[in-house]
Amino acid sequence: MSRETLRERHVVVQTALTPIVWGTTYFVAVEFLPTGRPMLAAAVRALPVGLVFVILGRTRPSGVWWWRAIVLGALNIGLFFGLLFVAAFRLAGGVAATIGAVQPLIAGGLAAVVVGERFTRRTALGGGLGVVGVALLVLRADVHLDTLGVLAALGATTSMAAGVVLTKKWGRPVGLIAFTGWQLTAGGILIVPVMIATEGLPNVLTGRNIAGFVWLSIVGTGLAYANWFRGIQTLPVTTASTLGLLSPLVATFVGWFALDQTLSPSQFAGALLVIAAVCSRSMPGTAYTR
Repeated sequence: MSRETLRERHVVVQTALTPIVWGTTYFVAVEFLPTGRPMLAAAVRALPVGLVFVILGRTRPSGVWWWRAIVLGALNIGLFFGLLFVAAFRLAGGVAATIGAVQPLIAGGLAAVVVGERFTRRTALGGGLGVVGVALLVLRADVHLDTLGVLAALGATTSMAAGVVLTKKWGRPVGLIAFTGWQLTAGGILIVPVMIATEGLPNVLTGRNIAGFVWLSIVGTGLAYANWFRGIQTLPVTTASTLGLLSPLVATFVGWFALDQTLSPSQFAGALLVIAAVCSRSMPGTAYTR
């Protein structure tokens, strides 16, 4: 195996750790966080660790990066988190996850226009397999479709896809910690007023709540997003977006093991399709194909 192939595999595997960690979010939210406070969860995930990263990075935006940091923070963090939680509260989780699975197709289309990546048949095939796989994995037959929830889920998916594409296009002008901190801080600042207006501040937090927030903030957001932004700089947009399909896959299996849920034959089939979709865009020798 060549050195270049080993490097490709290393970058793909390292970047895949982020959606794998994101797959634990549902379990942590259900088992550890205060109920009925999605905006609190979003704000605590983003703002504290964002401010810490800004301090550690010791670099403030300058020039065009003042507005670019705000745009990326809104797309990757603030707008994405907000719409995602609206969708989560108005839709069954399976519907939201299935809509989110179209992100590789949206990102592929945007990348073709914005950064000149070719939208290939491999991209279309991988995206289609991903949608079908996630639908089999998490979608139930008795779901209720809420129009606002569906629009919010599509908005969240498009927001993240656009954030990935613009992150790729604009590059990273400073160190990884400072770059991640800018976006988390900007996104968190956008979320806080919404949190105060809709939920207010909590009266008390238990030790279990704090443990959940620590995991989601430090590992699930700070470290995960830093790793994600690093991978985006190297991988094609469609490859990075397709790796995101690992998140509902991991969430399903965490529920199976930790919450004593059951898996049907169709869910196992869906899991295999998701794995096939990820492999179609991330096998050595294909991940860097333009």
